[in-house]
Amino acid sequence: MFRRSKTQDPAPSAPEPVSQPNRLAPRSPSEAIKPTAAPPPPEKPVRERGGLLSAVSGLLTLFVILGLGAILGIVVLERQTNEAGPLPADKVVVVPRSSVGEMAELLQREGVIGHPMLFELTARFGRKAALKAGEYNFKAHASIDDVVDVLVQGRPVQHAITFPEGLTSEQIVARLNDNDVLTGDINETPPEGSLLPDTYKFERGDSRQKILNLMRTKQREVLNQIWARRSPDVPVRTPQEMVTLASIVEKETGRADERPRVAGVFVNRLQKRMRLQSDPTIVYGLVGGRGTLGRGILRSEIDRVTPYNTYAIEGLPPGPIANPGRAALEAVANPSRTKELFFVADGTGGHVFAETLEAHNRNVARWRQVEKAKAAADPGTTIGVDKVEPPAQADPAAAGAALPPRTALPGAPLAYDGGEANTAARSRAFDASEGTARDPLRNKTFDLNSPKTVPVLRNP
Repeated sequence: MFRRSKTQDPAPSAPEPVSQPNRLAPRSPSEAIKPTAAPPPPEKPVRERGGLLSAVSGLLTLFVILGLGAILGIVVLERQTNEAGPLPADKVVVVPRSSVGEMAELLQREGVIGHPMLFELTARFGRKAALKAGEYNFKAHASIDDVVDVLVQGRPVQHAITFPEGLTSEQIVARLNDNDVLTGDINETPPEGSLLPDTYKFERGDSRQKILNLMRTKQREVLNQIWARRSPDVPVRTPQEMVTLASIVEKETGRADERPRVAGVFVNRLQKRMRLQSDPTIVYGLVGGRGTLGRGILRSEIDRVTPYNTYAIEGLPPGPIANPGRAALEAVANPSRTKELFFVADGTGGHVFAETLEAHNRNVARWRQVEKAKAAADPGTTIGVDKVEPPAQADPAAAGAALPPRTALPGAPLAYDGGEANTAARSRAFDASEGTARDPLRNKTFDLNSPKTVPVLRNP
Protein backbone atom coordinates (compact mmCIF):
# COMPACT_ATOMS: atom_id res chain seq x y z
CA MET A 1 0.00 0.00 0.00
CA PHE A 2 1.48 3.11 -1.18
CA ARG A 3 1.39 6.22 0.87
CA ARG A 4 1.20 9.57 -0.70
CA SER A 5 3.89 11.78 0.45
CA LYS A 6 3.07 15.11 1.98
CA THR A 7 4.79 16.88 -0.80
CA GLN A 8 2.48 15.41 -3.29
CA ASP A 9 -0.69 16.24 -1.37
CA PRO A 10 -2.29 19.45 -2.57
CA ALA A 11 -2.55 22.23 -0.16
CA PRO A 12 -5.96 22.61 1.34
CA SER A 13 -7.90 25.50 -0.23
CA ALA A 14 -9.37 28.18 1.86
CA PRO A 15 -13.06 27.84 2.48
CA GLU A 16 -15.26 30.02 0.24
CA PRO A 17 -17.04 32.73 2.05
CA VAL A 18 -20.76 32.08 2.51
CA SER A 19 -22.91 34.82 1.02
CA GLN A 20 -25.00 36.52 3.56
CA PRO A 21 -28.48 37.78 2.73
CA ASN A 22 -28.80 41.48 2.35
CA ARG A 23 -29.68 42.91 5.53
CA LEU A 24 -31.85 45.86 5.77
CA ALA A 25 -30.54 48.69 7.47
CA PRO A 26 -32.09 49.00 10.82
CA ARG A 27 -35.04 51.34 10.75
CA SER A 28 -36.68 53.20 13.40
CA PRO A 29 -39.96 51.82 14.72
CA SER A 30 -41.91 54.58 12.95
CA GLU A 31 -40.36 53.74 9.66
CA ALA A 32 -40.94 50.05 10.17
CA ILE A 33 -44.68 50.41 10.37
CA LYS A 34 -44.88 52.43 7.14
CA PRO A 35 -46.04 50.33 4.06
CA THR A 36 -43.50 49.84 1.44
CA ALA A 37 -44.36 50.72 -2.20
CA ALA A 38 -45.18 47.82 -4.49
CA PRO A 39 -42.81 47.20 -7.32
CA PRO A 40 -44.01 48.43 -10.75
CA PRO A 41 -45.65 45.79 -13.04
CA PRO A 42 -43.53 44.30 -15.70
CA GLU A 43 -43.78 45.88 -19.12
CA LYS A 44 -45.96 44.04 -21.72
CA PRO A 45 -44.01 42.45 -24.42
CA VAL A 46 -44.48 44.04 -27.82
CA ARG A 47 -46.12 41.61 -30.22
CA GLU A 48 -46.04 41.98 -33.95
CA ARG A 49 -49.58 41.46 -35.52
CA GLY A 50 -49.97 39.59 -38.77
CA GLY A 51 -51.38 41.50 -41.81
CA LEU A 52 -54.02 38.90 -42.90
CA LEU A 53 -55.44 38.40 -39.42
CA SER A 54 -55.73 42.13 -38.92
CA ALA A 55 -57.52 42.59 -42.27
CA VAL A 56 -60.03 39.80 -41.57
CA SER A 57 -60.78 41.17 -38.14
CA GLY A 58 -61.34 44.63 -39.55
CA LEU A 59 -63.62 43.36 -42.27
CA LEU A 60 -65.71 41.36 -39.83
CA THR A 61 -66.10 44.39 -37.65
CA LEU A 62 -67.08 46.50 -40.65
CA PHE A 63 -69.61 43.91 -41.81
CA VAL A 64 -71.20 43.78 -38.40
CA ILE A 65 -71.51 47.54 -38.30
CA LEU A 66 -72.92 47.68 -41.81
CA GLY A 67 -75.34 44.84 -41.10
CA LEU A 68 -76.68 46.53 -38.03
CA GLY A 69 -77.04 49.76 -39.98
CA ALA A 70 -78.86 48.00 -42.82
CA ILE A 71 -81.26 46.28 -40.45
CA LEU A 72 -81.98 49.56 -38.77
CA GLY A 73 -82.50 51.25 -42.14
CA ILE A 74 -84.83 48.51 -43.35
CA VAL A 75 -86.90 48.75 -40.21
CA VAL A 76 -87.21 52.51 -40.62
CA LEU A 77 -88.06 52.26 -44.34
CA GLU A 78 -90.58 49.50 -43.73
CA ARG A 79 -92.27 51.62 -41.13
CA GLN A 80 -92.40 54.68 -43.41
CA THR A 81 -93.62 52.75 -46.47
CA ASN A 82 -96.55 51.40 -44.48
CA GLU A 83 -97.64 54.76 -43.12
CA ALA A 84 -100.94 56.17 -44.41
CA GLY A 85 -100.55 58.30 -47.52
CA PRO A 86 -101.85 61.83 -48.19
CA LEU A 87 -104.69 60.84 -50.58
CA PRO A 88 -107.97 61.99 -48.96
CA ALA A 89 -110.30 59.88 -51.12
CA ASP A 90 -110.18 57.15 -53.76
CA LYS A 91 -108.74 58.44 -57.01
CA VAL A 92 -108.26 57.06 -60.50
CA VAL A 93 -104.92 57.95 -62.08
CA VAL A 94 -103.64 57.08 -65.53
CA VAL A 95 -99.99 56.02 -65.18
CA PRO A 96 -98.22 56.08 -68.58
CA ARG A 97 -95.33 53.86 -69.54
CA SER A 98 -92.31 55.71 -68.12
CA SER A 99 -89.39 55.40 -65.71
CA VAL A 100 -89.82 54.84 -61.99
CA GLY A 101 -88.73 58.40 -61.29
CA GLU A 102 -91.32 59.86 -63.66
CA MET A 103 -94.01 57.66 -62.12
CA ALA A 104 -93.02 58.93 -58.68
CA GLU A 105 -93.30 62.56 -59.81
CA LEU A 106 -96.72 61.92 -61.38
CA LEU A 107 -98.05 60.22 -58.28
CA GLN A 108 -96.79 63.06 -56.12
CA ARG A 109 -98.53 65.63 -58.35
CA GLU A 110 -101.74 63.65 -58.14
CA GLY A 111 -101.50 63.59 -54.35
CA VAL A 112 -101.18 59.80 -54.10
CA ILE A 113 -97.75 59.79 -52.40
CA GLY A 114 -95.83 62.35 -50.36
CA HIS A 115 -92.25 61.02 -50.65
CA PRO A 116 -91.20 60.23 -54.23
CA MET A 117 -87.67 59.22 -53.20
CA LEU A 118 -89.04 56.66 -50.77
CA PHE A 119 -91.36 55.42 -53.52
CA GLU A 120 -88.40 54.96 -55.86
CA LEU A 121 -86.41 53.06 -53.24
CA THR A 122 -89.34 50.78 -52.53
CA ALA A 123 -90.04 50.19 -56.21
CA ARG A 124 -86.42 49.54 -57.15
CA PHE A 125 -85.23 47.47 -54.22
CA GLY A 126 -88.34 46.27 -52.45
CA ARG A 127 -90.06 44.54 -55.41
CA LYS A 128 -88.71 42.06 -57.90
CA ALA A 129 -91.36 42.72 -60.55
CA ALA A 130 -91.44 45.85 -62.70
CA LEU A 131 -94.11 48.52 -62.40
CA LYS A 132 -96.84 48.38 -65.04
CA ALA A 133 -98.48 51.29 -66.81
CA GLY A 134 -102.24 51.63 -66.89
CA GLU A 135 -105.27 53.27 -65.33
CA TYR A 136 -105.47 52.44 -61.62
CA ASN A 137 -107.79 53.20 -58.76
CA PHE A 138 -105.79 54.15 -55.66
CA LYS A 139 -107.59 53.88 -52.34
CA ALA A 140 -107.78 56.73 -49.87
CA HIS A 141 -104.71 57.04 -47.62
CA ALA A 142 -102.93 54.29 -49.53
CA SER A 143 -99.41 53.75 -48.24
CA ILE A 144 -96.40 53.70 -50.52
CA ASP A 145 -96.31 49.94 -50.17
CA ASP A 146 -99.96 49.75 -51.26
CA VAL A 147 -99.30 52.00 -54.24
CA VAL A 148 -96.34 49.92 -55.38
CA ASP A 149 -98.41 46.73 -55.01
CA VAL A 150 -101.12 48.16 -57.26
CA LEU A 151 -98.58 49.01 -59.96
CA VAL A 152 -96.78 45.68 -59.68
CA GLN A 153 -99.93 43.55 -59.80
CA GLY A 154 -101.12 45.51 -62.82
CA ARG A 155 -104.89 45.37 -62.33
CA PRO A 156 -106.14 48.42 -64.24
CA VAL A 157 -109.60 49.91 -63.92
CA GLN A 158 -112.18 47.91 -65.88
CA HIS A 159 -114.61 49.91 -68.01
CA ALA A 160 -117.83 48.48 -69.40
CA ILE A 161 -119.87 49.14 -72.50
CA THR A 162 -123.35 47.68 -72.98
CA PHE A 163 -125.06 46.92 -76.27
CA PRO A 164 -128.79 46.26 -75.88
CA GLU A 165 -130.34 43.48 -77.90
CA GLY A 166 -131.81 44.56 -81.20
CA LEU A 167 -129.29 47.23 -82.22
CA THR A 168 -128.09 47.17 -85.79
CA SER A 169 -124.41 46.82 -86.58
CA GLU A 170 -124.29 50.45 -87.66
CA GLN A 171 -125.75 51.52 -84.32
CA ILE A 172 -123.21 49.40 -82.45
CA VAL A 173 -120.36 50.99 -84.38
CA ALA A 174 -121.78 54.43 -83.56
CA ARG A 175 -121.87 53.56 -79.87
CA LEU A 176 -118.25 52.41 -80.01
CA ASN A 177 -117.20 55.62 -81.74
CA ASP A 178 -118.93 57.67 -79.05
CA ASN A 179 -116.84 56.02 -76.33
CA ASP A 180 -113.83 58.22 -75.57
CA VAL A 181 -112.01 55.59 -73.50
CA LEU A 182 -111.54 53.29 -76.48
CA THR A 183 -109.04 54.09 -79.21
CA GLY A 184 -108.53 53.47 -82.89
CA ASP A 185 -110.79 53.35 -85.91
CA ILE A 186 -113.14 50.60 -87.01
CA ASN A 187 -112.11 49.04 -90.29
CA GLU A 188 -115.62 48.31 -91.57
CA THR A 189 -119.14 47.83 -90.27
CA PRO A 190 -119.68 44.13 -89.53
CA PRO A 191 -122.49 42.23 -91.29
CA GLU A 192 -125.91 42.48 -89.70
CA GLY A 193 -126.53 39.83 -87.07
CA SER A 194 -122.85 38.91 -86.66
CA LEU A 195 -122.41 40.61 -83.26
CA LEU A 196 -123.60 39.39 -79.86
CA PRO A 197 -125.23 42.13 -77.77
CA ASP A 198 -123.94 42.04 -74.20
CA THR A 199 -121.88 43.98 -71.68
CA TYR A 200 -118.17 43.93 -72.45
CA LYS A 201 -115.30 44.89 -70.14
CA PHE A 202 -112.21 46.67 -71.39
CA GLU A 203 -109.29 48.77 -70.23
CA ARG A 204 -108.44 52.33 -71.16
CA GLY A 205 -106.57 52.34 -74.43
CA ASP A 206 -108.14 49.17 -75.84
CA SER A 207 -109.18 49.51 -79.47
CA ARG A 208 -112.72 49.68 -80.78
CA GLN A 209 -111.89 47.00 -83.32
CA LYS A 210 -110.90 44.70 -80.46
CA ILE A 211 -114.39 44.98 -78.97
CA LEU A 212 -115.99 44.26 -82.34
CA ASN A 213 -113.79 41.21 -82.85
CA LEU A 214 -114.74 39.96 -79.41
CA MET A 215 -118.44 40.45 -80.17
CA ARG A 216 -118.12 38.45 -83.39
CA THR A 217 -116.25 35.66 -81.64
CA LYS A 218 -118.86 35.45 -78.87
CA GLN A 219 -121.69 35.42 -81.41
CA ARG A 220 -120.16 32.48 -83.28
CA GLU A 221 -119.67 30.54 -80.06
CA VAL A 222 -123.22 31.14 -78.83
CA LEU A 223 -124.75 30.48 -82.24
CA ASN A 224 -122.92 27.15 -82.60
CA GLN A 225 -124.05 26.03 -79.15
CA ILE A 226 -127.70 26.97 -79.71
CA TRP A 227 -127.79 25.58 -83.24
CA ALA A 228 -126.56 22.21 -81.95
CA ARG A 229 -129.52 21.87 -79.57
CA ARG A 230 -132.28 23.37 -81.72
CA SER A 231 -135.64 21.68 -82.14
CA PRO A 232 -135.96 19.66 -85.37
CA ASP A 233 -139.40 21.21 -85.97
CA VAL A 234 -138.02 24.72 -86.53
CA PRO A 235 -138.23 25.52 -90.26
CA VAL A 236 -134.77 27.07 -90.59
CA ARG A 237 -132.11 25.38 -92.67
CA THR A 238 -128.97 27.24 -91.66
CA PRO A 239 -127.63 29.08 -88.62
CA GLN A 240 -127.90 32.31 -90.61
CA GLU A 241 -131.63 31.76 -91.13
CA MET A 242 -132.00 31.21 -87.39
CA VAL A 243 -130.26 34.53 -86.74
CA THR A 244 -132.58 36.24 -89.24
CA LEU A 245 -135.73 34.93 -87.57
CA ALA A 246 -134.31 35.70 -84.12
CA SER A 247 -133.66 39.30 -85.17
CA ILE A 248 -137.35 39.69 -86.11
CA VAL A 249 -138.42 38.19 -82.78
CA GLU A 250 -136.01 40.56 -81.00
CA LYS A 251 -137.53 43.62 -82.65
CA GLU A 252 -141.13 42.51 -82.09
CA THR A 253 -141.02 42.18 -78.30
CA GLY A 254 -138.84 43.39 -75.48
CA ARG A 255 -140.30 41.02 -72.91
CA ALA A 256 -138.29 37.93 -72.13
CA ASP A 257 -141.35 35.84 -71.30
CA GLU A 258 -142.88 36.58 -74.72
CA ARG A 259 -139.94 35.70 -76.94
CA PRO A 260 -140.61 31.93 -77.20
CA ARG A 261 -144.28 32.60 -77.83
CA VAL A 262 -143.63 35.20 -80.54
CA ALA A 263 -141.13 32.82 -82.09
CA GLY A 264 -143.80 30.12 -82.03
CA VAL A 265 -146.20 32.39 -83.95
CA PHE A 266 -143.64 33.04 -86.68
CA VAL A 267 -142.70 29.36 -86.88
CA ASN A 268 -146.36 28.45 -87.32
CA ARG A 269 -146.75 31.02 -90.08
CA LEU A 270 -143.65 29.76 -91.90
CA GLN A 271 -144.90 26.20 -91.71
CA LYS A 272 -148.26 27.26 -93.16
CA ARG A 273 -146.51 29.30 -95.89
CA MET A 274 -148.02 32.50 -94.53
CA ARG A 275 -146.25 35.80 -94.85
CA LEU A 276 -144.63 36.89 -91.61
CA GLN A 277 -145.95 40.47 -91.98
CA SER A 278 -143.65 41.94 -89.33
CA ASP A 279 -143.57 45.73 -89.07
CA PRO A 280 -139.86 45.94 -88.09
CA THR A 281 -138.96 44.36 -91.44
CA ILE A 282 -140.67 47.30 -93.17
CA VAL A 283 -138.57 49.74 -91.15
CA TYR A 284 -135.33 47.93 -91.95
CA GLY A 285 -136.21 47.85 -95.62
CA LEU A 286 -136.65 51.62 -95.53
CA VAL A 287 -133.68 52.80 -93.45
CA GLY A 288 -131.38 49.78 -93.39
CA GLY A 289 -128.75 49.65 -90.67
CA ARG A 290 -129.50 53.17 -89.49
CA GLY A 291 -132.04 51.58 -87.18
CA THR A 292 -135.12 53.62 -86.39
CA LEU A 293 -137.55 55.32 -88.68
CA GLY A 294 -138.25 58.13 -86.22
CA ARG A 295 -141.98 58.11 -86.91
CA GLY A 296 -144.83 55.77 -87.61
CA ILE A 297 -144.98 53.66 -90.75
CA LEU A 298 -147.13 55.11 -93.52
CA ARG A 299 -149.77 53.08 -95.28
CA SER A 300 -147.94 53.52 -98.55
CA GLU A 301 -144.78 52.05 -97.00
CA ILE A 302 -146.54 48.82 -96.15
CA ASP A 303 -147.02 48.14 -99.85
CA ARG A 304 -143.57 49.38 -100.82
CA VAL A 305 -141.60 46.42 -102.04
CA THR A 306 -138.18 45.97 -100.49
CA PRO A 307 -136.15 42.79 -100.06
CA TYR A 308 -136.89 42.94 -96.31
CA ASN A 309 -140.60 43.84 -96.28
CA THR A 310 -142.26 40.63 -95.08
CA TYR A 311 -145.64 42.08 -96.06
CA ALA A 312 -144.46 41.90 -99.69
CA ILE A 313 -142.19 38.83 -99.69
CA GLU A 314 -142.73 35.25 -98.66
CA GLY A 315 -140.63 33.54 -96.05
CA LEU A 316 -137.66 35.12 -94.37
CA PRO A 317 -135.91 38.27 -95.54
CA PRO A 318 -132.44 37.86 -97.08
CA GLY A 319 -130.69 38.57 -93.79
CA PRO A 320 -131.06 39.73 -90.19
CA ILE A 321 -132.60 43.13 -89.45
CA ALA A 322 -130.65 43.57 -86.19
CA ASN A 323 -128.28 41.79 -83.85
CA PRO A 324 -130.37 39.45 -81.69
CA GLY A 325 -129.35 38.47 -78.20
CA ARG A 326 -128.85 35.03 -76.74
CA ALA A 327 -132.45 34.83 -75.43
CA ALA A 328 -133.97 35.53 -78.86
CA LEU A 329 -131.75 32.87 -80.45
CA GLU A 330 -132.80 30.39 -77.78
CA ALA A 331 -136.45 31.28 -78.36
CA VAL A 332 -136.20 30.55 -82.09
CA ALA A 333 -134.24 27.35 -81.55
CA ASN A 334 -136.86 26.06 -79.11
CA PRO A 335 -140.09 28.05 -79.59
CA SER A 336 -143.29 27.57 -77.66
CA ARG A 337 -145.48 24.77 -78.97
CA THR A 338 -148.62 26.67 -79.85
CA LYS A 339 -151.20 27.00 -82.62
CA GLU A 340 -151.29 30.78 -82.39
CA LEU A 341 -150.89 32.77 -85.61
CA PHE A 342 -151.52 36.36 -84.46
CA PHE A 343 -150.55 38.80 -81.73
CA VAL A 344 -151.37 42.42 -81.08
CA ALA A 345 -150.12 45.01 -78.60
CA ASP A 346 -152.11 45.16 -75.38
CA GLY A 347 -151.20 48.77 -74.58
CA THR A 348 -148.94 47.92 -71.65
CA GLY A 349 -145.83 46.85 -73.52
CA GLY A 350 -146.94 43.25 -73.95
CA HIS A 351 -149.07 41.40 -76.49
CA VAL A 352 -152.18 39.24 -76.65
CA PHE A 353 -152.16 36.19 -78.88
CA ALA A 354 -154.82 34.45 -80.94
CA GLU A 355 -155.19 31.31 -83.04
CA THR A 356 -157.87 32.63 -85.38
CA LEU A 357 -158.44 35.83 -87.26
CA GLU A 358 -161.79 36.37 -85.51
CA ALA A 359 -160.20 36.22 -82.08
CA HIS A 360 -157.39 38.46 -83.28
CA ASN A 361 -159.86 41.09 -84.52
CA ARG A 362 -161.54 41.10 -81.10
CA ASN A 363 -158.14 41.65 -79.48
CA VAL A 364 -157.50 44.50 -81.89
CA ALA A 365 -160.82 46.10 -80.95
CA ARG A 366 -160.00 45.89 -77.25
CA TRP A 367 -156.59 47.38 -77.90
CA ARG A 368 -158.21 50.29 -79.73
CA GLN A 369 -160.54 50.89 -76.80
CA VAL A 370 -157.60 50.97 -74.40
CA GLU A 371 -155.84 53.50 -76.60
CA LYS A 372 -158.93 55.68 -76.88
CA ALA A 373 -159.37 55.60 -73.10
CA LYS A 374 -155.79 56.74 -72.67
CA ALA A 375 -156.33 59.54 -75.18
CA ALA A 376 -159.48 60.68 -73.34
CA ALA A 377 -157.66 60.70 -70.00
CA ASP A 378 -154.72 62.59 -71.47
CA PRO A 379 -155.61 64.90 -74.37
CA GLY A 380 -151.95 65.07 -75.32
CA THR A 381 -151.80 61.34 -75.99
CA THR A 382 -152.38 60.16 -79.53
CA ILE A 383 -154.33 57.02 -80.21
CA GLY A 384 -152.12 54.02 -80.55
CA VAL A 385 -148.48 54.59 -81.20
CA ASP A 386 -148.81 56.40 -84.51
CA LYS A 387 -147.10 59.61 -83.37
CA VAL A 388 -146.71 61.32 -86.72
CA GLU A 389 -149.59 62.07 -89.05
CA PRO A 390 -148.71 61.12 -92.64
CA PRO A 391 -148.22 64.16 -94.84
CA ALA A 392 -151.07 64.45 -97.31
CA GLN A 393 -148.86 65.69 -100.08
CA ALA A 394 -146.59 62.68 -99.73
CA ASP A 395 -149.31 60.11 -100.18
CA PRO A 396 -152.93 61.23 -100.62
CA ALA A 397 -154.15 57.67 -100.28
CA ALA A 398 -152.68 57.53 -96.79
CA ALA A 399 -154.81 60.34 -95.40
CA GLY A 400 -157.16 58.03 -93.52
CA ALA A 401 -159.03 55.88 -95.98
CA ALA A 402 -159.38 52.25 -95.02
CA LEU A 403 -157.11 49.94 -96.94
CA PRO A 404 -158.82 47.41 -99.17
CA PRO A 405 -158.23 43.80 -98.20
CA ARG A 406 -155.47 42.05 -100.06
CA THR A 407 -155.64 38.65 -101.64
CA ALA A 408 -154.44 36.24 -99.00
CA LEU A 409 -152.33 33.19 -99.58
CA PRO A 410 -154.04 29.81 -99.22
CA GLY A 411 -154.84 29.41 -95.57
CA ALA A 412 -153.57 32.88 -94.76
CA PRO A 413 -155.57 35.70 -93.13
CA LEU A 414 -155.81 39.19 -94.47
CA ALA A 415 -152.59 41.08 -95.00
CA TYR A 416 -151.09 43.59 -92.49
CA ASP A 417 -151.75 41.36 -89.49
CA GLY A 418 -148.16 40.52 -88.78
CA GLY A 419 -148.14 40.66 -85.01
CA GLU A 420 -149.99 43.94 -84.60
CA ALA A 421 -153.42 45.41 -85.39
CA ASN A 422 -155.35 44.16 -88.40
CA THR A 423 -155.60 46.65 -91.25
CA ALA A 424 -159.40 46.71 -91.08
CA ALA A 425 -159.12 48.18 -87.60
CA ARG A 426 -156.59 50.90 -88.41
CA SER A 427 -155.93 53.39 -91.14
CA ARG A 428 -152.18 53.63 -90.61
CA ALA A 429 -149.43 51.19 -89.79
CA PHE A 430 -146.81 51.93 -87.16
CA ASP A 431 -143.36 51.02 -85.97
CA ALA A 432 -143.71 47.86 -83.89
CA SER A 433 -141.22 49.11 -81.31
CA GLU A 434 -142.96 52.43 -80.70
CA GLY A 435 -145.03 52.79 -77.58
CA THR A 436 -143.31 49.87 -75.86
CA ALA A 437 -140.43 49.65 -73.44
CA ARG A 438 -138.13 49.30 -76.45
CA ASP A 439 -139.35 52.50 -78.06
CA PRO A 440 -136.14 54.22 -79.25
CA LEU A 441 -137.79 57.62 -79.00
CA ARG A 442 -138.52 57.09 -75.32
CA ASN A 443 -135.24 55.43 -74.39
CA LYS A 444 -132.35 57.41 -75.81
CA THR A 445 -129.87 54.64 -75.05
CA PHE A 446 -131.44 52.74 -77.95
CA ASP A 447 -131.58 55.73 -80.30
CA LEU A 448 -128.01 56.33 -81.32
CA ASN A 449 -128.74 58.25 -84.51
CA SER A 450 -131.05 61.13 -85.22
CA PRO A 451 -133.86 60.28 -87.66
CA LYS A 452 -132.56 60.13 -91.18
CA THR A 453 -134.28 60.96 -94.45
CA VAL A 454 -135.85 57.80 -95.81
CA PRO A 455 -134.13 56.91 -99.09
CA VAL A 456 -136.17 56.49 -102.23
CA LEU A 457 -136.33 52.79 -103.07
CA ARG A 458 -137.28 51.48 -106.42
CA ASN A 459 -139.76 48.67 -106.75
CA PRO A 460 -138.27 45.65 -108.48
